[in-house]
Amino acid sequence: MRDFLLFLDGIYLKLPRFKLNANSKYWDFFSVFAGLLLTLSFSPFDYSCLSLIALVFLFACWQNISAKRAALRGYLFGLGAFGSGVSWVYISMHDFGGANVLLACLLTFLFSAFWAIFPALAGFLSVTTLQINQGLGRILLPPVSWILSEYVRGYWLLNGFPWLQIAYSQMESPLSGYLPVVGVYGTGFILALTAACIVEIFRANKKLLLITALAFLWGAGGLLRDQNWTHEIGPPIRVSMVQGNIAQDQKWRPENKLNTLLIYKKLTEEHWDSNVIIWPETAIPAYLDQVQEGFLTPLVADAKRHNTDLIISVPVRDSVPTKIYNAVITLGKDHGMYRKTHLLPFGEYQPLQPLSGFVLDMIQIRLGDFTPGAIDQPLMKAGGYPFITLVCYEDAFGVLSIKGLPDAAYLVNVTNDGWFGNSLEPHQHLQMARVRAMETGRFMLRSTNTGLTAIVSPKGKIITQAMPFQETVLTGTIMPMGGMTPYARLGDMPVIGAIVILLLGLLGNGVCRSGLHVKAARPY
Repeated sequence: MRDFLLFLDGIYLKLPRFKLNANSKYWDFFSVFAGLLLTLSFSPFDYSCLSLIALVFLFACWQNISAKRAALRGYLFGLGAFGSGVSWVYISMHDFGGANVLLACLLTFLFSAFWAIFPALAGFLSVTTLQINQGLGRILLPPVSWILSEYVRGYWLLNGFPWLQIAYSQMESPLSGYLPVVGVYGTGFILALTAACIVEIFRANKKLLLITALAFLWGAGGLLRDQNWTHEIGPPIRVSMVQGNIAQDQKWRPENKLNTLLIYKKLTEEHWDSNVIIWPETAIPAYLDQVQEGFLTPLVADAKRHNTDLIISVPVRDSVPTKIYNAVITLGKDHGMYRKTHLLPFGEYQPLQPLSGFVLDMIQIRLGDFTPGAIDQPLMKAGGYPFITLVCYEDAFGVLSIKGLPDAAYLVNVTNDGWFGNSLEPHQHLQMARVRAMETGRFMLRSTNTGLTAIVSPKGKIITQAMPFQETVLTGTIMPMGGMTPYARLGDMPVIGAIVILLLGLLGNGVCRSGLHVKAARPY
């Protein structure tokens, strides 16, 4: 170990000295590029090490500067990360929303600029609190501030926007072993803590202690990857997922409705040998009551004859009072309905009214006005087992995927990423679904309109995947699973609670030390 430390010191001493002081504007400039590195750590690039490098740079450039300057660098970092990582918003605005190039660019920039506020808040909080706690706080405050900002962004504000949370970048690293144990926020904290320790290694003299701690954390994560938290509870289930590949700008045209229904009917009838057949989100471009008798009733009769269960997504409306739901129904041996509970802001409902309504009217985008379903809906069954239903955006939230456990034997996600074309979004979305499989220890069946349709193992591995933008059916087998992962038992609250307590403890310790110093300095 001593030789290894001497080797690191030798490399460090040979590094070129740019002699940039902490307040140099060059650090501000490079913060944007560090944000770009963060985007490259997520799918489809999957350079997981780049998220660590980006955080090391960010935490390093927060050292020895004012809180305002740290907020600026955090904001520029956020602009780089969200400006590149969620650039797919432009496609939904321009290609399918009808906004012109200039307006689509402006709205995409404003969208990215808004979410960039949260890395700025993390920097401001970190430096502000560090001023009263220069001890252990130098290591703990940056990751604490970062994860708390991720939690507020990903869970509370505007119904939550958990995109580009750092834990998702670690699917292929040893830290992925922590996902079934402490979830996204706990795993993200360990990654951010690693970055803070690396910064401290090059700054302080206690290199051996910090390197030993990091080796333990990463080694334990690697060992946890081989741990099986859940177990098989029955024979294999043969499943088929229909990918209709209906273009988003053609999907809701009345003249295309019949052809769309015939496509799904034809592809379904070719796979009656499956136990479960799944259609993607709102595969039926009509309300349930409009297709119940003439289309679904004969299809259900065929499904019963072949002992097959259908999982179909279709909008549902109630006439009194008037309510519209983004729903999923099961047809066959068992009949059930799930109404989506966690709606997508600006897509399925319009927050910040009347501002959002004014903007959507200006760019002439007509979106849904759905009602959220009840929180305590019973699980639906297909293939002989209950399953957890996640409609589109819902698979971005770990807390939704553990509802219904341990009763549920697998997860089903129906989605439509056709709004975002051939962009980063479908890959990032699938990556989040893979994490849900790991957190629950269940197979994930992901049925999409244009891609990426996939079967994911309880270890988060893609077993099989359909080619995007093709009319096809993905068929495979899964095992019904039982048991509970530690995350499924506890959820996010223990981790977030521990981080809040840690922050309060650091603040309290800093205030006490400051008080003692002031008292000692008083003349008697």
